[in-house]
Amino acid sequence: MSRASKSVPAATRRDRRSAERASHRERHRERPSLWRGPLPYVAAVVLIVGAIAWSVLSSRGGPAPTLTGAASEAVVASLTSIPADVFDRVGSGGIADPLRTTTFEALRGPSGLPLVIYVGAEYCPFCASEKWSVVAALARFGAFQGLELSTSSSTDAFPDTPTLTFRNASYKSTFIELSAIETADRQGRPIASTTPVQQAAMDRSDAQGSIPFVSVADRRVAVGTGYRPDVLAGKTWAQIAEAMRDPSTPLARGVIGNANWITAAICEQTSGQPSSVCASPAVRSLSAR
Repeated sequence: MSRASKSVPAATRRDRRSAERASHRERHRERPSLWRGPLPYVAAVVLIVGAIAWSVLSSRGGPAPTLTGAASEAVVASLTSIPADVFDRVGSGGIADPLRTTTFEALRGPSGLPLVIYVGAEYCPFCASEKWSVVAALARFGAFQGLELSTSSSTDAFPDTPTLTFRNASYKSTFIELSAIETADRQGRPIASTTPVQQAAMDRSDAQGSIPFVSVADRRVAVGTGYRPDVLAGKTWAQIAEAMRDPSTPLARGVIGNANWITAAICEQTSGQPSSVCASPAVRSLSAR
C-alpha cells in the first residue's frame, strides 16, 4: 500500500479539529461556574462577618481605657475626700453586713498596726466594684499614692466596669497597714503572686481562694463584693465619683453603704481611732448591730 493511501485529506482534518473545539466549548458550557449564582455573595458575607468578628475580638481585653492627667487625678481626689456627712446620711445603704466575724487572732502588720488585706485582680468585675468601697473607706484612715484608673475585663460579667487598680499604689496611715495586690491584669494574665501572709489569711477564711477578698486584721472578712456592680454600669469614673457624693443615689447607697461596713470593722481594730471617723453616727450605728 502506498504512503499516499494512508494520509487523511486536509479538509477532513480541519473538520475534525473544528468538531473537537465545538465539543470542548459545549462541555465547558455544561459546567456551572463557581462564581455564578449565590456563592460569590455568600463568600462576601462570610468575609465581612469574619472581619467584623476579628475586629471585635481583637479589641477585647486590650489596654484599659483610662483618663489621663488632671482628669484622672480629679477622680481619685474626689473619691478619697468624700464628706463625712455623706457617710452618715447613707449609713448602711440598706445592705446587710458583708463581713463575717472570725475567731482568729488579730493580724498585725510589720509596724504592729492592724493589717487590712485586699486580694483581687484587674479583670474581675466584682473586684472592680469592691475597690470603690475599699478606697473610700481606707481614705478615712490614711492617704493613697499611685492609684490609677482601670476597667474590668471586656468579656466577663458586667464588662468594662470602671474601677481603680492597686497595681502601683501605696498607702500610709498611722492607724492601719494595707497589704493590697492585683494578681492578674484585665486580660487575666498573672502579674503578681500573693504574699505568704495574704495567702495564709485567704486559706484560713476561704479555702477556694475567691476574689475579691478583704480581711480586716483577720478578725472581719469579706469574700465577694458587698453590692451589685450593675449600679456602676454605663457610668464613667467621674460620674461614679460624683454619684458617690449624693446619698440619694442607688450607687451611693451601694458603694458608701459597703464602705461604712468596712469602716466600722476597721474601727473595731483601731480602738475607735481616729475618733473623727469612728465616733461618727454611721459607724457607731453599724458597730452596735
